[in-house]
Amino acid sequence: MRKKLFVLQVSVFLLFIALWKLVIIIFKFPEFILPSPEAVFLEWILELKDGMLLKHTWVTLYETLTGFAIGALLGLIPGYFVAKSRTAEQTLSPYLVAAQTAPKIALAPLIVIWFGFGVLSKVVIVALIVFFPILVNTIVGIRSIDKNLIDLMKILKASRLQVFTKVELPSSLPVLFAGFKTGITLAVIGAVVGEFVGANAGLGYLTIYAAGLMDTPKVFAAILQLTLLGILLYLAIDFIESIAIPWHREK
Repeated sequence: MRKKLFVLQVSVFLLFIALWKLVIIIFKFPEFILPSPEAVFLEWILELKDGMLLKHTWVTLYETLTGFAIGALLGLIPGYFVAKSRTAEQTLSPYLVAAQTAPKIALAPLIVIWFGFGVLSKVVIVALIVFFPILVNTIVGIRSIDKNLIDLMKILKASRLQVFTKVELPSSLPVLFAGFKTGITLAVIGAVVGEFVGANAGLGYLTIYAAGLMDTPKVFAAILQLTLLGILLYLAIDFIESIAIPWHREK
C-alpha cells in the first residue's frame, strides 16, 4: 500500500514538472518570466554550493522556531485555564476573537517599525500568527476529555498534578499535535511575511532581493527552499507525534 502511494505521489510530481515544461514550450515564456524546472534546480544547487542559500535558511529557521515556541507557549497556558473555566472563557472570548481577526499581515509593518529590521520583529510576527491556532486546539483538546476519567481520578483521590499528567495531557495530545502542525506551517509564512516587509537576511528577503534584480530562477530557488523547509518542519512535528503518542498513530 505504501509503495503504491509513493508511486502515485512521484507520478503527480512528474506530471506537474511535465505540465510546467509544456506551458513554457507552448507559450514561449522567457526565463525572466517563467524559468524551466531544470534552470530552477540548477540555480538551487548553485546557491547551496555558494552557501548563501543556507545562510538565509538558518535565519528564517531561527525566526520560525523561536516564534513558534513563544507563540505555542502563549497559546498553551491561557488555553488550558480558559478550557477549565467557563467564566474565563466568557470574559476573554471577545478579546481573543478580536485578536485573531486583526489582520496580522497588515500589522507586520507596524511590528517592524516597533521592533526593528532584525530578527526580533519576525519572531513577534510568527508568535502572533501561531498563538491563536494553538490556543483553540488547547481548549478543544482539554474540553474533549472524557469526564468519566476525571471523575474516576477524583474518586481515587488523585492529586491535581496526577490528573493533569495521567489524564488531561495524554488525552489532549492528539488535538494539540494537530494544532502544532497547523502552527508550524503558519510560522514559516509569518517569518516570510516579516522578511518581505523589512529585513536584511532570510529567505523572504532573498526572494524580494532576487525579484528586484529580475532574477526569476533565484526567486524560484528561494521558494523551493522555503517549501522544503516547511515540509521538513511539518515532518519533524509528525515524527515527534509518532513518538509521543504511538497509540494514536496506530488507530
